[in-house]
Amino acid sequence: MSQSPGIEPLPPELIHEPLNWLFAEHYRHRQLCQLIERVGNATVLLSDEAHEILAFLRHDMPLHVIDEEDDLFPLLRRRCQPADELDSVLGALSAEHHDDLHRARTLIVALERALADGRAPGQDRESRLLFTDFALHERRHIALENAVVLPIARLRLTAADLRSLSIRLAARRGVLLDPEGDEAAS
Repeated sequence: MSQSPGIEPLPPELIHEPLNWLFAEHYRHRQLCQLIERVGNATVLLSDEAHEILAFLRHDMPLHVIDEEDDLFPLLRRRCQPADELDSVLGALSAEHHDDLHRARTLIVALERALADGRAPGQDRESRLLFTDFALHERRHIALENAVVLPIARLRLTAADLRSLSIRLAARRGVLLDPEGDEAAS
């Protein structure tokens, strides 16, 4: 059996390029989806992978949602032109974020149960569907953000917007940036 690649950490210096950071974070979400499908379809419990998924769903995913809801989306709403027609997309993505966090909580419970009783999710059709459904929805969500939101952000956000976004992403992760844009402490 091949070794799971896991979810790669982001290079810390990427925080200085917040739109690239978010794009790279979306790549990590795709890696999460691969792990979820692997664990969800396995007929033996993949406990290391299950723990990695749990860590991501408990920490990284909520941070990412906050990054977008509290920082990126408000910036875009201020900067976008009516012709961008982004308001409805951002509204739909915000609703999906709420649903994603609910799905994540359901998946966390399923993973905790699997780890507690040692039973692989792939042994049960309903559990398999829970895992594959989560991955399907997450991939669609990320595709929309990558194809629509990030390109418009690259077009509309100012240098000051990007600097502010970078500072907020860093602060949320306990990284202090100095005024020149270098990491000061973490």
